[in-house]
Amino acid sequence: MAATAPPTSTGSSKLDAAKAYAVAADPTKPSGVDLYARFAFAGAVCCAVTHGGLTPVDVVKTRIQLDPQTYNRGLIGGFKQIIAKEGAGAVWTGFGPTAAGYFLQGAFKFGGYEFFKQQSINLLGYETASQNRTAVYLASAGIAEFFADIALCPLEATRIRLVSEPTFANGLIGGFGKILKTEGVGAFYSGFGPILFKQVPYTMSKFVVYEKASEFIYGFVDKSTTSGGMQTTINLGSGLIAGFAAALVSQPADTMLSKINKTKGLPGEGTTSRLIKIAKELGFRGSYAGIGARLFMVGTLTAGQFAIYGDIKKALGATGGVEIAATK
Repeated sequence: MAATAPPTSTGSSKLDAAKAYAVAADPTKPSGVDLYARFAFAGAVCCAVTHGGLTPVDVVKTRIQLDPQTYNRGLIGGFKQIIAKEGAGAVWTGFGPTAAGYFLQGAFKFGGYEFFKQQSINLLGYETASQNRTAVYLASAGIAEFFADIALCPLEATRIRLVSEPTFANGLIGGFGKILKTEGVGAFYSGFGPILFKQVPYTMSKFVVYEKASEFIYGFVDKSTTSGGMQTTINLGSGLIAGFAAALVSQPADTMLSKINKTKGLPGEGTTSRLIKIAKELGFRGSYAGIGARLFMVGTLTAGQFAIYGDIKKALGATGGVEIAATK
């Protein structure tokens, strides 16, 4: 998923390193800030489009997590319940903060992943990074997601409040302003702990599974001769597998995040004590409430993200850098 790879593997990581750096040094290709800005823009667009487009699924999933007694008929049944009670427009509640939040998060996540992966290569050397690429993928994804969540958290808190309390405010600006005025800046980050607990393992598993799935496929297919359409298909398939894995890993924290952002805490009640209380109330089974909707949602959006990301990178000419995955 990273930038340009050596066209084919020579069987020697040292030779592959020399070829990779020769490609990266091509003066006709973007580099430095210009290159990472393109990565960030591609990541911002792919995340905003996919998360925004799946807002209705996210609304149903959040309702199931927050009120499982009422919304107990699964994904399709949840859609029918919400539409019958509140109208078709209700399933698009929170679209504004979702699209805006994930535009910012996608820029930091994908751009940061590429940046920190390159820094790992610079620090370790190509050969060592290639031999330890799973660790490089995990570390790069985890660090990038930390910074991405700082940007995402206020908008995610606004989205959850709008979905859980449809009469709370009218849209992104109204909801954001009301929380800021009545509860202060701290309210936006009351869910920062669980969002890290959710998003960091989610992103680490998402990127490493995607990279491994792609690497496996390209072990049988020559990437240098693969058509653009086939590369998009491979990105979709690898992304779908990565999405399923990431959803399963992060589901308990996603449920806790929905719960902690539903209402403000009691006076003097800290975030840690709230999380402990919520975890006890949920139990293992309760923490996986809404998993069906989330598997569908995360699998679909992750597949779409990697497909869109790859295509936008190619369109922007963002093909500089070094890939450490083995290729045929």
